[in-house]
Amino acid sequence: MPAGRERVANAFDKARGRHRPAVIPYFPLGYPSLKDSLEVIKALAQAGADLIELGIPFSDPLADGPTIQHASQLALAQGMNVPAALELVVQLREQGLEQPFLFMSYLNPLLSYGLEAFIRDAGRAGVDGLIIPDLPLEESLPVRRMCQAHDLAFVPLIPPNLAEARIAQIAQGATGFLYLVSVTGVTGARDSLPPDLGAFIRRVRQITPLPLAVGFGIASPDQVQTLYPLADGVIVGSALIQAVAKSVRPAEAAADFLGSLLHAVNGVGYA
Repeated sequence: MPAGRERVANAFDKARGRHRPAVIPYFPLGYPSLKDSLEVIKALAQAGADLIELGIPFSDPLADGPTIQHASQLALAQGMNVPAALELVVQLREQGLEQPFLFMSYLNPLLSYGLEAFIRDAGRAGVDGLIIPDLPLEESLPVRRMCQAHDLAFVPLIPPNLAEARIAQIAQGATGFLYLVSVTGVTGARDSLPPDLGAFIRRVRQITPLPLAVGFGIASPDQVQTLYPLADGVIVGSALIQAVAKSVRPAEAAADFLGSLLHAVNGVGYA
C-alpha cells in the first residue's frame, strides 16, 4: 500500500473517479474513551470513509467550537496525549485500516513532544498528513520541510476572508490538499452553509490545482451533496461527535452517521 502523500492523493483520485467528494470524518482520539475511540475510527473506516482526520485533544483549542472542546476535555481527563495518539494509530494500522490518516493538532502539544520527533514518529506510526490550525505561514517552513522529509502531507487552513495573494502564498507550501474553512469562526454544526461559500471555493480553485476540502459547519447529507463538484472533499466533525454522544453504541452511531453522508453523495455526479 502507498503511504504518506501518495495515499492522500490516491484517496482524492478515487473519490473523483466515483464522481463524488471525498468524505473525511474528524474524530477526537480518546473520546468518549480510549477504547471507544479506537472502535469508532475502525467503524468509520469500515463504513467507507475516504480519509480520516484524527484529533489530538488540546486544552486551549482556538478554532474548536463547544462540541469538539467538550469532547477534547473528556479525552484529556482520561489520559489522552501525543504518545497515546501515536500508539492508537499503530494499533489501527496493525488491524488493517488502509485509509489515509491526518493528525489534527495544535502546535503546543507537538512542541512539548518535540516537533521533529513527532513528525518522524507520526510517519512511522502510519500517519499520512498533518494539520496544525495555529501554525502561521511565516513560521511553517521548518514543519513543511520535516513533513517532506518524512513523506507527510502538510495541509494548511484557508479561511474565507483571505486575499488572493495570501491564499497563493499558503497554497504554494501545501501538499495533499487545502482545508477550506467555510466560515470565519469556530467549528460547529450549522443548519445552512454560507451563501458565498461557492464563490470562495471557485476563487481558491483559480489559484491552485490542489484538491480542496471544505470543513467547519457541515452537518447534513444535503449540505455534503450540494458541495460537489465545487469541492473535492468535505470534512465533518461536530455533527459526527454529536451523533456519537447521543448513543450508547458509539461505533454503531458513527457508522450510521457516516453511512448517511455516503449514501447522499454516492452517484451524485456532476451538476
